[in-house]
Amino acid sequence: MVAEEIRIPIDRDGDIVAARQKARELAAQVGISGSDLTMIATAISEVARNIVVYANHGEIVLSPVQSGGRRGLLVIARDEGPGIADIERAMRDGFSTGKSLGLGLPGAKRLMDEFEIASEMGKGTTITMWKWTR
Repeated sequence: MVAEEIRIPIDRDGDIVAARQKARELAAQVGISGSDLTMIATAISEVARNIVVYANHGEIVLSPVQSGGRRGLLVIARDEGPGIADIERAMRDGFSTGKSLGLGLPGAKRLMDEFEIASEMGKGTTITMWKWTR
């Protein structure tokens, strides 16, 4: 049986590991396998790390999804941090407001099948990603 929605609070580095593990488990339950499991875990690491570094607190929400005969995993990363001033720039490789390589958001987008980002200054950021079975 496939679980319903799973919420993982993200406050510290250990929470990132928990989110990765839960995502791999749920993705396997819906039929995602192989390197796609690693891609999901890596994408979650990137967005969850951003929550810890920039917002201090947020959550990862994992849900099994079905659409047009496809099955997959929906990942929502949500925080109430400072927001992203320029999403277009933030989605370019190499751009970072911190001390990172600036590969997190564009890397997560490349790893997942679908990716959306919404952010409002002073209110936070929501990233929605999907990975579908092959």
